[in-house]
Parts: sequence; C-alpha cells; structure tokens
Amino acid sequence: LLSPFGFSPTGEAFNLTMEEVATSVAAELQADKLIFVTEIPGIRIQPNEPASEDNPIDTELPLAAAKKLLAESPNPTQPTDLAFYLQHCVKACEEGVERSHILPFAVDGALLLEVYVHDGIGTMIVDEKLEELREATSDDVGGILQLIEPFEKDGTLVKRDRTEIERDIDHYTIIDHDGVIFACAALYPYPEAKTAEMAALTVSPQSQGQGDGEKVLKRVEQRARAMGLKSIFVLTTRTMHWFIKRGFVQVDPDWLPEARKRKYNWDRKSLVLVKKL
Repeated sequence: LLSPFGFSPTGEAFNLTMEEVATSVAAELQADKLIFVTEIPGIRIQPNEPASEDNPIDTELPLAAAKKLLAESPNPTQPTDLAFYLQHCVKACEEGVERSHILPFAVDGALLLEVYVHDGIGTMIVDEKLEELREATSDDVGGILQLIEPFEKDGTLVKRDRTEIERDIDHYTIIDHDGVIFACAALYPYPEAKTAEMAALTVSPQSQGQGDGEKVLKRVEQRARAMGLKSIFVLTTRTMHWFIKRGFVQVDPDWLPEARKRKYNWDRKSLVLVKKL
C-alpha cells in the first residue's frame, strides 16, 4: 500500500492521484505488469462505437495503436472517459513497463481471468503483439513436443520423436503467445502430385475454441499456394467434422500420392480429407 501524498523539497504536500502513483512506481521498478482495476470493461475494437457482438473488447492493443488512439481522444475528465486510464497505460509502457492492463472491477474474478486465461480480460497495452503466427525455428522444438505430447498419448496424433521434429522443423507453423506455443501444424509437400499433407495440427486445450486452429490452417494454406500446390490433405481418425466445415472432402486412401500411400497405416484406418486451394 502506498500513500498518495507527495512532498516538494520545501515540504509542501501534494495529493496525487492513485493512477499517477501507480504509474510512477511501476516505471521506477521496471515492473512486468501494471494493472488498473477500473470502472470500464476495457477498450473496444472500435473505441467510439457502442458495445455490440461486432464490437467486442480489444484484449491486446499495441503501444503504437494506443498512442494514436490517445492522440485522437479528448482530454479525460472522469474515469469512464476513454483516455483516462489509457494515458497512464501508455506512459507506463513508454517508460519500460512491459504490459499495462485495464480490467473491469464489475467482473467477478477479473484479476484471475487476466492471469490464467489465454486471451485474458479487459485490454492489455503492450509494446508489441504478444501472439505471433509464424514459421517455427529450432528454438521451438521443445515447445512443440510439449504441446503435442498429450495428444500422442491419447492416440489423437501419431507419435513423433525429437529427432524427427528437429529434422522437419522448417515444415512447422506455430502460434507463439508470450513465449508459449499454443498451436502448431506441419506441411509436407508432394510437388509431383501438386499437393501437400498438413500433419500434427494441434491446439492447446487452454485456447481451443478461440480460432487458433483456423489461423494455423489459413497460414498453412498460404504456404501451400506459395509452393504452387493445388490442394492440401490431412489424415485423421477423430476430427473429421472440423475439417469438413472448413472445405475438406473425404476421398479414398488410393487418392494419396504414391510416396505417401506407401507410408499409409492401414491398421490405423485414418480418413483422408482433401481441400482444393
């Protein structure tokens, strides 16, 4: 607990706002996070438009966008004004605080939701996007293994060892959120057949239902098109309906490229689903 009183060199007392005190202390400590528990739910995707299903809270706002929004907003006069907490969040990030958060006190357990839920709650201002959709590197091997291991154990995925993933790391696309891999997939091209297999598509249970699988699929499709391929295919035993909803159609295993057909496990009886690009 910190007093809001400040004193000049001559002993004059100043009653500071709690937001000013919190921001200054966080900056001096170079804190990882500064959290304001506030009267507002956060900042919406379209900040000046009313709340709606099409205008939800923006859970992550890059610092550059926050500064632009602040410059375009009128000077705040009360805590419910858009710029009231935003100005302090921006100042904190500019002075070295990695992330600043605007959380709603009206939501029960808001602090726990922010800390433990994948996308958090309210709005976080950060110097750069924490979530990154990208191609994997050798540094990601351990994270990929950790992500897919539970799905290998329950039989959803075919087991892959570290050596195999290290060898094929360039084939993987991942979603990295603040240093943790939440989704991945690998793309194995068969150029002679103008197609490629998407394998090991995995989404962490912590972020399922939030569109991460869709993001990885779209990125894989982009990579396949860039290679000049006409289709991608998957082999699955449990998630057929997810793929069918996204444009895949079932075909006979004989459709597979010859090189892939030779490795097909007839005992596993995986369904073959194809999507034209």
